[in-house]
Amino acid sequence: MVDHFPWLTTLIAFPAIAALLIPAIPDRDGKTLRWYALAVGLIDFSLTVWAFWQHYDFATPGLQLVEQYPWIPQLGLNWSVAIDGLSMPLIVLTGFINTLAIFAAWNVSHKPRLFYGLMLLLYSAQIGVFAAQDMLLFFTLWELELVPVYLLISIWGGPQRAYAATKFILYTALGSIFILVVGLAMAFSGDAVSFDMATLAQKHYSLAFEIAGYIALLIAFGVKLPIFPFHTWLPDAHGEASAPVSMVLAGVLLKMGGYGLIRMNVEMFPNAHVYLAPALAVLGVVNIVYGALTAFSQGNLKRCLACSSISHMGFVLIGISALTEVGFSGAVLQMLSHGLIAAALFFLAGVTYERTHTLVIEKMGGIAKVMPKAFALFTACTMASLALPGMSGFVSELTVFLGVASSPIYSAPFKAIVTLLAAVGLILTPIYLLSMLRRVFYGRSSMPEQAIAPAMDAQPREIFIAVCTIAPIIAIGFYPKLATQTYDATTVAVASQLQESITTIAQVQGWTAIANGAETAPTAFLGSYRPLVSSTTAPVIP
Repeated sequence: MVDHFPWLTTLIAFPAIAALLIPAIPDRDGKTLRWYALAVGLIDFSLTVWAFWQHYDFATPGLQLVEQYPWIPQLGLNWSVAIDGLSMPLIVLTGFINTLAIFAAWNVSHKPRLFYGLMLLLYSAQIGVFAAQDMLLFFTLWELELVPVYLLISIWGGPQRAYAATKFILYTALGSIFILVVGLAMAFSGDAVSFDMATLAQKHYSLAFEIAGYIALLIAFGVKLPIFPFHTWLPDAHGEASAPVSMVLAGVLLKMGGYGLIRMNVEMFPNAHVYLAPALAVLGVVNIVYGALTAFSQGNLKRCLACSSISHMGFVLIGISALTEVGFSGAVLQMLSHGLIAAALFFLAGVTYERTHTLVIEKMGGIAKVMPKAFALFTACTMASLALPGMSGFVSELTVFLGVASSPIYSAPFKAIVTLLAAVGLILTPIYLLSMLRRVFYGRSSMPEQAIAPAMDAQPREIFIAVCTIAPIIAIGFYPKLATQTYDATTVAVASQLQESITTIAQVQGWTAIANGAETAPTAFLGSYRPLVSSTTAPVIP
């Protein structure tokens, strides 16, 4: 039981219960249902902000608002939820994006009861994933959120929706199996059986166990992030999903992969993370460059934005691999920033689709003449995506670069290569985004002129949704502390935990500089460390 109001349980249960009540709501054309769903989203988001503002202490790195109840004792399953600096801002982002997505789905007329019910169930499951502190509960909610996404794509998607939805569910469901397997292996290791994530993080595992578990979880979370080569479901899903669903996919679902990497891979297997962090950095660079290059070849607007998301999420991997407080801060900030920017871009792509009835870039050329407001909003979001100074994307990506550059455990050549190749992605990003912007709004269209001219510009509701996302993007860009203060204490604690692992491994491997506490020197690199015992160096990290 708990000695305070069960805020987290309320935030998770309220949208789900509201979804179950939808069949009882009298409605013919969906107007009542959309107001009902929007009211539920607004209430839950308002309760989230109020609860965290009143009861969350930014300076405390540990778990807060802890709630634990026996759920299925026979299976050892407890309803255990709590938040810290890693999950709290992502829950706020979840409420914000989902509420705007419901508002963006204002014109849904096909099976509105099912649509809004699924949106609310998805809302509930996503909050639950970020708040869950029991391994089985986490897996259950992780699997639960797959079902609404599958149905939302397969019923309200584009012409290839069945293929895209099936590919999504196969990739993510198969990847999720690794979470269950690793969770069971961790729970039954040692003397006491426990699924509590805090208890699992305190257990001592062999290095072989940690590395095997780390790789398995990397596959599971890599599918969701997504990491190359597990990324191919994303362009298909975005290309076929409706704009509101794409907002949630890009704004929240991808962040679940980054969250899982930090929550489980880093916190539960810190020793394995020290050994495998270089591989994570390499995967991050591949994501950045590959995603950017792939975006060039896309003729579909939403597929181009999906490939851009793959590229931007590579910075999250590099930030996590830095093993520094600054790197983790950059990774979390990139998740928050990309969640806002990607949601805005996919929403505006949906706005243009409703007017032109096509996502083929070559057919959309010249619409700036009839949609100047949409063009201005799209331009602002594009500038944020290409990391224009003054926007949140610039701050987050710069922080990631600083995290890698100041990492004391990598050799100077390795840091230089990672930074250089990631910077190539920064150069490619404005090229393909500005090219896309030019072709969509000022290019020569292959459509008859009379098919474009009747298009209406963005309406007040649509402008409001876009401005709601652009405002925090600019606010964070000019004053990053608005976001960083929510998770600084947690990233410092995670970095400190990793430092203990680095020191322990250094003593075992014989890395003198690290073992003696010289790890804070930014110019140090493992290749120059002389072992404590052996006469030959055997660095694990490049």
